[in-house]
Amino acid sequence: MRAGQDNIDASSAPLIEHLIELRGRLIWALCAFFIAFILCYFLSAHIFDILAQPYLRAARWRHIDLGPAGFNYTSPLGAFTTYLQIAAFGGMFLSFPVAATQLYKFVAPGLYRNERQAFLPFLVASPLLFLLGALLVYFVAMPMLMWFSLGFVRAAASPDEVSVNFLNVMSEYLSTVMALILAFGLVFQMPVVTSLMVRAGMITTQSLVGKRKWAIVLAFVVAAVLTPPDPTSQIALAVPAILLYEVSIITARMIERKQAEQSSDTDPSGERSA
Repeated sequence: MRAGQDNIDASSAPLIEHLIELRGRLIWALCAFFIAFILCYFLSAHIFDILAQPYLRAARWRHIDLGPAGFNYTSPLGAFTTYLQIAAFGGMFLSFPVAATQLYKFVAPGLYRNERQAFLPFLVASPLLFLLGALLVYFVAMPMLMWFSLGFVRAAASPDEVSVNFLNVMSEYLSTVMALILAFGLVFQMPVVTSLMVRAGMITTQSLVGKRKWAIVLAFVVAAVLTPPDPTSQIALAVPAILLYEVSIITARMIERKQAEQSSDTDPSGERSA
């Protein structure tokens, strides 16, 4: 038994009961996803209008007249499959809190009380950081990417020149948006992951500081892999990643300081000192 900690919740349930409980938790999570999927599908056209705003803003910046049709689909079911993708992506995002809660309820009985209290802030911070990354994509990365892409559009000024037009396909645009949101959302989980690793004793603040130069290089490499091959979106991901690494160092230092204080307040027998 760990000194100064509550015992793990007593449970003599056999494996089959744990599997039954896991099945129930999964059913709740799947039901939440299904409800969110249906809701997002009926709103998929409006959601796509919202997702299209970065493109429309970039076109206005470039003074490009999009005409009556700003987006196209190239197959009979192109728009339908695009709306299904929107519904699936939105359903996963909206149902994540339910899935995370069910996961926490499943593993919580096997954790000490202080471990449960330490785990809850990360459970809350994870979706908030993912949302912050998605907002950065929507307001910064996508407008910059579309502004860069529309910069190659040109009209023929003479019979000897050819015009260059941008055919914006619904499915390809949505795939780009989803890929950027996923990339930024995952990168924005860095403080959560590093904090958990510090609590587990896998890394230290000193090691994070010592690997800062490598982290900067890795940020640009990851940005080049996860984003489209244009410098604007790569910089838009790499710079926040470097800033988040610095935030991770600060968070790790705070965690280690708190752990040191708790260790100094506890005597070897596990009792808190007077």
